[in-house]
Amino acid sequence: MNTLKSPHKPLSVKLANHEIVVLAAYLAGAESSLADTEDIAIKANELAPGRFSWRKYKEQINIDAVRKRLWDATKPEKGAYLIGSEKNGWRLTKAGFDFAHQHINAGGLARSQSTRASQTERASQTREIKRMLGEDAFQKIRRGQEASITKSEAERFFRLDDYVTGRARVAKIERFRIIAANNSELANAINILSLLVKES
Repeated sequence: MNTLKSPHKPLSVKLANHEIVVLAAYLAGAESSLADTEDIAIKANELAPGRFSWRKYKEQINIDAVRKRLWDATKPEKGAYLIGSEKNGWRLTKAGFDFAHQHINAGGLARSQSTRASQTERASQTREIKRMLGEDAFQKIRRGQEASITKSEAERFFRLDDYVTGRARVAKIERFRIIAANNSELANAINILSLLVKES
């Protein structure tokens, strides 16, 4: 893979390679959608030039090195910052979102998206928050009636059905955790309801 001219300045702080790819995933849009391995690899090389290059061909990115670090970042002992796969793409978990936000803001880095796309995304998140606040499951939590919440109500809150299973189910819940990051009441409700929709 060839490198591209970097729109981002290299990071001044020393981070582990799996942490670099988490920041790269964030810059590639993994906060709100699935990010492609190659897009993440390009961002990782921009943030840490040479860290993911071939030894012999320094100007080329070693995609396998990036791929390994992406899988590392899914492991609990490495922070469980990402969820996904090379085939389907990668998404940040809430932990990954918090980690990336902290370091991106500290480093003065910006995600490479157009203003219009960002506005569309914010509008979508605002609608989603409004919908969640109106769901029966949330209203029951607000009234202290957690025990009466059904699995079906919890799944409706997360927009889940029987066809959304495994990693896809976890990824969807993590997306809602990110959306609700600035609403403590909603974040608490997500913690409660996520237990009801876990697969046995």
